[in-house]
Amino acid sequence: MTLAEYHSLRKTPVPGGYLYTKAGARGLADPAYELLAQHLEPHGESALDLNPGIGLVTHALRQRGLDTQALETSRASLRCLEAIFADSVRLTRGLPWETEPDSTDLVALVLPANRGTRYVELSLLGAARALRMGGRLWIAGSKDKGFEHYFKLAQELLGFGLLVKRDGALRLAVLEKEKPAPDLPAVWQSFTCHIQGQTLHFTYLPGVFSGGHIDSGSAMLLRVLPEQPGHVLDIGGGYGALSRPLVGRAQSLTLLEDDWPSVLSARQNLGEKATVLHSDVDEALTPGQTFSTIISNPPFHVGGLVVLETATAFVEAAYARLERGGNFYLVANRFLPYEPLLEARFTSVRTLAVDSHKVMQARKD
Repeated sequence: MTLAEYHSLRKTPVPGGYLYTKAGARGLADPAYELLAQHLEPHGESALDLNPGIGLVTHALRQRGLDTQALETSRASLRCLEAIFADSVRLTRGLPWETEPDSTDLVALVLPANRGTRYVELSLLGAARALRMGGRLWIAGSKDKGFEHYFKLAQELLGFGLLVKRDGALRLAVLEKEKPAPDLPAVWQSFTCHIQGQTLHFTYLPGVFSGGHIDSGSAMLLRVLPEQPGHVLDIGGGYGALSRPLVGRAQSLTLLEDDWPSVLSARQNLGEKATVLHSDVDEALTPGQTFSTIISNPPFHVGGLVVLETATAFVEAAYARLERGGNFYLVANRFLPYEPLLEARFTSVRTLAVDSHKVMQARKD
């Protein structure tokens, strides 16, 4: 997949119309989204989709005549939503627990179980707070990923709930708000670590990758970076685990991240010492912008599925954004076939370390 192919939006037919989708965006051919979109029933006049992805459930809410808002964290998914709903849906980049209180009659939520228990719990609290008294929450998810626990939590927050549909492991339920929602608790967390001779303090939001510790792959990559890496681009930089240790060594730091909670976390950790952009791979950069060193710990999961499209785009973006004579450092799970991807683009590819992960260096001559 070329970088242009990765960034292109594809028109995809859905019942009653079409949506746009692209590599890296959630919700296409996802049975939880399909179940919720097919069976939810309208209630009141307004609706909020708290985990829209490419907008399958948002589309269903619009079809049912509801004034709809969609709140999304992924830049890749937002690009799809903007292409189809720019004039018909209120699109918001935000955190699912920071909803406007008592603002809507219906909330739809495909449970984001792959982001961890705390993230789902806060999403349910955001739904409860957004609903007016008597409003309804529709949730869909898998019993294998905690649906029963989250359904019980939703009942504690809202009141009466009814399991509407079983489809294999999938479950669909609707609840009615019968009591005021609790206040939003403190959500920021922090940890301190010792890495590369430094003691560093990090803060982060729920749902970010490797929150609470520096993951072993990032630690491996940091050990092989040059002391003076020059102008550095961190693609998919998360909360700043790779970039923060380079403050004071790099001439400049730019971090790109698709996930909005991770962007907010990175901005807290890096402050004015780096440029942190909410970006679908490299789309937030200016044309022709290049760097002397590019680093990445690429994701290979989208919505819990193992995919390499996004990681392949990281390699393509690294080649496009690297100066001549520059180096791309990448860490990956040992079983992932990055070598052919790198060798197809770069003239020199080396494996620098192999342990729990593998660290590779690719030079652009």
